[in-house]
Amino acid sequence: MTDPNFQEIHDFLVGLAQQAGPKIASANPSTVDTKKNSSDLVTETDKAVEDLISSSCRLAYPDYAFLGEETSTSGRLTASPTFVVDPIDGTTNFVHAHPYISISMAFVRNFKPEVGVVYNPFTQHLYTAIKGQGAYLTAPKVPTSFPVAGQNVKSTYERRKLPLRSPPPPLPDLSHALVAVEYGNERSGNNWESKIGTFNALGRAKTENGGAMVQSVRSLGSAALNCCSVARGDIDVYWEGGCWAWDVAAGWIIVEEAGGMMVGGNQGEWEPKVDGRRYLVLRAGAGKEVVEEFWSKTQGKLVYEDTD
Repeated sequence: MTDPNFQEIHDFLVGLAQQAGPKIASANPSTVDTKKNSSDLVTETDKAVEDLISSSCRLAYPDYAFLGEETSTSGRLTASPTFVVDPIDGTTNFVHAHPYISISMAFVRNFKPEVGVVYNPFTQHLYTAIKGQGAYLTAPKVPTSFPVAGQNVKSTYERRKLPLRSPPPPLPDLSHALVAVEYGNERSGNNWESKIGTFNALGRAKTENGGAMVQSVRSLGSAALNCCSVARGDIDVYWEGGCWAWDVAAGWIIVEEAGGMMVGGNQGEWEPKVDGRRYLVLRAGAGKEVVEEFWSKTQGKLVYEDTD
């Protein structure tokens, strides 16, 4: 097998995102099924988009493996070159017509993401990264005036290197942080109690039993876009437990190429696995001391039987 051409793979995945995006933006998710429970949703559009992407990947790159949310039975990676895909990251948002969703596609080899593409078809924000080449946001420029009556808005696009603020400002501690977290679809048991306890500790005043008193917390509904917000620099820290490789693989390389840091969601996990299902993501400008502070606020340990 020849060495992969990262630029070619990047361009191929960007083309797929642009092809699949309008199918999502124009869809009306009328058929909604549940998987584990009522918070774990899948639509006919999820399945159709994954089918489009998987068939295109297998046709163009027959020697590479494919790991997708709607067709995987294990969620586990191998060392083989693999396309890792979530056709709609943020399905609950999609069902509710909340436009914070994305197509997330990564190329992973030897358990390391090397190319990442995350595309929000509603905002037309395209996040991309290639190992060693930086991370970028391509997005419509904001119009400076309203169009003349009867004329359509014509968008022009600009490509900006991430993070958007350069140099990124330092993050001294969590009391200066805007933090993203997610409920996930596991709503009972030890992991749920760990999450709720940690959310409480993050928000609680420092004078109240050692709280972090973060500036605020956001729960936005798309792991891939949360990672991209960290890469942009407008979310400082993102803590996650329970999602899968297809949720974070593309965002992982985008964060790293933007100067950010990916570590594990539990204390001491400095070398996380892409399919480890628990993550702590920090923007450029946040150092290891913020990691240690966050870990000190976690309540209990996130444990997932399929990874531990």
